[in-house]
Amino acid sequence: MSAEFGGRSGRQGKLSQWLRGRRPKEAVGDDGREALLLAAAGAGLPLAPAAYPAAGYGCSCDRVGCPTPARHPVSFAWQTQSTTDRAQIERWARHQPQANFITATGMVHDVLDVPREAGQEAMERLLASGIEVGPVAESDDGRLLFFTLTRGTPEEEDEWWPCELDCHPETMDEHPGLRWHCRGSYVLVPPARLPGDDGHTVHWLRGPEHPLPDPLSLLEVLTDACARYVGEDSSHVTGAAWPLRH
Repeated sequence: MSAEFGGRSGRQGKLSQWLRGRRPKEAVGDDGREALLLAAAGAGLPLAPAAYPAAGYGCSCDRVGCPTPARHPVSFAWQTQSTTDRAQIERWARHQPQANFITATGMVHDVLDVPREAGQEAMERLLASGIEVGPVAESDDGRLLFFTLTRGTPEEEDEWWPCELDCHPETMDEHPGLRWHCRGSYVLVPPARLPGDDGHTVHWLRGPEHPLPDPLSLLEVLTDACARYVGEDSSHVTGAAWPLRH
């Protein structure tokens, strides 16, 4: 599945129009949470409710010893539940005021998830080279999330690995380098709160008004920076979803 997006001016105009249409008390009454969620959905990112921090490093879910506290969807049907529908997202946001939200990858967009130091170096190089970077989120636990168009399932490829084969959310600690979230995966979308007493969040460095780039335009620079960060050969990309050829 692939998606076509308009130019920067069209998307920024649409976002500006949408922001002008919001009543001020709705946009700022919850520190902008609802407005930011709707802006992400307006940019094409499908959203679904997620768990939130509870009791320090705990999780709002009922799972004893939750391995990914405050980082997972609340429904097993999150892939079909995920939506960009404004009315539905408003209902979720207002009825679940503490909830984080995830965005399902592999439908409209993918996410290239890298260590913060490597991501900062790569972003500086990409911007200096005039390459469109697109939206970037920072997770205060030490990761940068580069949002891109999805690679989907190109017509010339017979099959694609689902992301979870290489980078399942519950085993991400095993993958210190680049993680490619595509079909079958998800990430927290800003604004999101992380467990702990230190106020860590997931927040935008570059917002969803930036057009989604092709992931291959970023991949070489990101993998090069990650290889230096983890001390591995640059030809090894952990967590990426590569096509199977028959």
